[in-house]
Amino acid sequence: MAKMWLDPGCLSARLRLEAPADEDDGQGGVNSGWTTVADIWGRVELLRAKPSEEAGAAIAPVSHRVTIRHRSDVRHEMRFVFRGRSLLVRAVRDPDESRRYLICDCEETRP
Repeated sequence: MAKMWLDPGCLSARLRLEAPADEDDGQGGVNSGWTTVADIWGRVELLRAKPSEEAGAAIAPVSHRVTIRHRSDVRHEMRFVFRGRSLLVRAVRDPDESRRYLICDCEETRP
């Protein structure tokens, strides 16, 4: 398999990687939230905005591809925060299994 080549200068977007974190609410329940894992550099590419309908309202989820240097702790359901927008990680892959880069397929979510 050919090695993926990427100019490291393309990783110019500042991203915050966050993981889901549940906190005890003191009443037997939990509050869902996010905790920062790391601030990293990456590349964010818009792939498409797919129009659909949810509960009678027109919505258009936006899909992005985020490329970062390889990390072993990036998982499905984590998120990147980029310019105040949340990009939920739907899939993670090492394109050439060289452990140099990760490509994350993401969906922009509402706050």
